[in-house]
Amino acid sequence: MLQEVFCTVLPEGGQRTARRNAWRAVCADRIQARAREEAWRELERLARRNTTEEGKLTAL
Repeated sequence: MLQEVFCTVLPEGGQRTARRNAWRAVCADRIQARAREEAWRELERLARRNTTEEGKLTAL
């Protein structure tokens, strides 16, 4: 039933465009998620390094 509603609301070309836009949004979301994950890993790495360096300084 939902498909029938979309068929009447969106002509064939509109459906194609909507699918293409949806796919592009999915790809963009994946790219952003990958970038967030890389940034998070880098922040964690820097935090560990700084914590280790601080520990060395207080030990002296």
